[in-house]
Amino acid sequence: MNDWQRKSPLDWETYVNKLVKVVAVEKHEYEGWVLTVDPVSATIVLATFPENEKGSISFVMGHAIQEVEILQEGDSDMKQRLARISAPEESQAYSPEELEKRKNALKTWLETNHIPVGEQGELGRTLSVAGVLTIEPPYGPEQCSSANEIILARVQGLLQGYLEQQR
Repeated sequence: MNDWQRKSPLDWETYVNKLVKVVAVEKHEYEGWVLTVDPVSATIVLATFPENEKGSISFVMGHAIQEVEILQEGDSDMKQRLARISAPEESQAYSPEELEKRKNALKTWLETNHIPVGEQGELGRTLSVAGVLTIEPPYGPEQCSSANEIILARVQGLLQGYLEQQR
């Protein structure tokens, strides 16, 4: 186990949002902004932003890291740019009222189409379809989960059509 792997997650956290130079085995060097460090493998995730390009992510495996040197602190603009990398493209924040409205509208639509639906969970935020599929907030196709792949695909398709009608 190397020195990098012996560090704690709190130590690794001090490198996040900073420009670093990583020296790995066989004198390989990597430079980039630290997005995160995997607490299990000590793998460092670096983001680079070449000019006129979207940006790229690279991983340096924890066992290969020999040295990590901080080159520059990230300013607030860089922190936001790094946060956008891991945020979903269309991520929207919904207020509790909006989520309740979306849930009720979807539930009513499912019931109108004779699909058995109920609410579950402590706050009733999760919709349960026929007891074999759940839909979590914000109630889109990506929030559906079921062990039955056929039902999952069909309900996701229905939900996609429903959401397109709402636009």
